[in-house]
Amino acid sequence: MKTTFSGWRYLWKSEDIRSKLLITFAILALYRLAANVPAPGVNFEVLAAFRASSAGSGNFLGFLDLLSGGTVSNFSLLSMGVYPYITAQIILQLLIPIIPALQRRMEEDPREARKWQEKWTYYLAVPMAALSAIGQINIFNSLSLSSQVGQVILPFGFNSELWLTSLTVLLAMTAGTMFAIWLGELISEYGIRGQGLSLIIFAGIVSQMPSNLAALLSDADTRVFMLFFTLVIIVLTVFAIVYVQQGRRNVPVMYPGRRMGNRMSMPVKGTLPLMVNLSGMIPLIFASAILQFPAILASYFTRSENAGVASFFTGMQNFFGATGTSNWGYWIIYFLMVVIFTFFYTSVLFDQQNYGENLKKVGATVPGVHTGAPTQKYLSTVQRRITLVGAVFLGIVAIMPFLLGLLLKVFGMNAASSQTGLFLVSSSGLLIVVGVVRDTFQNIDAELKLHGYKDSLLVR
Repeated sequence: MKTTFSGWRYLWKSEDIRSKLLITFAILALYRLAANVPAPGVNFEVLAAFRASSAGSGNFLGFLDLLSGGTVSNFSLLSMGVYPYITAQIILQLLIPIIPALQRRMEEDPREARKWQEKWTYYLAVPMAALSAIGQINIFNSLSLSSQVGQVILPFGFNSELWLTSLTVLLAMTAGTMFAIWLGELISEYGIRGQGLSLIIFAGIVSQMPSNLAALLSDADTRVFMLFFTLVIIVLTVFAIVYVQQGRRNVPVMYPGRRMGNRMSMPVKGTLPLMVNLSGMIPLIFASAILQFPAILASYFTRSENAGVASFFTGMQNFFGATGTSNWGYWIIYFLMVVIFTFFYTSVLFDQQNYGENLKKVGATVPGVHTGAPTQKYLSTVQRRITLVGAVFLGIVAIMPFLLGLLLKVFGMNAASSQTGLFLVSSSGLLIVVGVVRDTFQNIDAELKLHGYKDSLLVR
């Protein structure tokens, strides 16, 4: 695919496209403004001391901070971002093939089923946001108390003294998440179509890069090396992401000929493109969310009166929270979970598309394969084989900070002191950024063609 920017001159000529772009920029600016509003009950002096400590600058909170655009470290009202909604969306998608009634509903009336799925995704996002808020508060307080800097935010408690404060904090943070989701939906409806939530995540990641770059270059001794190292890693990672994301396996398909008067045209040869990475960034988000759960759960018991229980859960929290280069076990588990979730989620999405029946309805066939269920089985086999490449790639993307830390040690540099730089070039963040930019370009290209501008942004 060759890219040309000659189509950009049409963006401001079309009033409709211009207004959509302006609305998108305005909503993103509002989101970044709201991201600086702190949650109630935060002790900012303790928060500043905690962020300066080793626990507050570790990978566990740093990864969340990168994806949230700095709202986690600032303990903003929007510190959960739109991830509770994405988690709820994933849960419902995984439930559809498991529950026969939901699967029948999707097959009988896909349009109404999608409306039902969207409605219940919103309903499920509310308790998911509340649980995420409770977990974040507990783990912040647990890590800050273990670092002996104090308590970052008022703890949850439902006794006579704390219940009103706890309820206020919980409602405020849940409302912040729903506000972020609403802003994303506004972008999808009035701005760039279908890109709302992705652009919300994109804005958070990109907003952190300038400050991370400044921190990366603050050390005069390693400034030149780290700048060169960062640029090389970014270029190589972006190239790999684009190459794999654009990867397709074109399965040959024969479409039936059309009747033209008394004559029948010859069958038409075509292809069915199967994506190498059908699941996108979802396995990364889902695997990281699952791996955060043990640390969040352990935070409830680290201050237990039983010394044995407290020691066990403190060790669990350290294992899943301190993700430095010495913690091989965490990264191995993370890699395996990403690979497994990639296969599982791809299988769910592919089965929902039901290529076998859809090809049979239009009379199309895959050469040498019977129509219907055999075609679906054959295509599923092909999809699983090419998914292996995508799954391993996503697994490497997930553990890239760990691999970069090891590489820095080879050059005799302290990986811990360069942790901010590693987050700048976090391949997970780059995967999201590159994917959103590509999809946004394609949407703008479609809008230009819809308005009659032939000289579009993308030339294949």
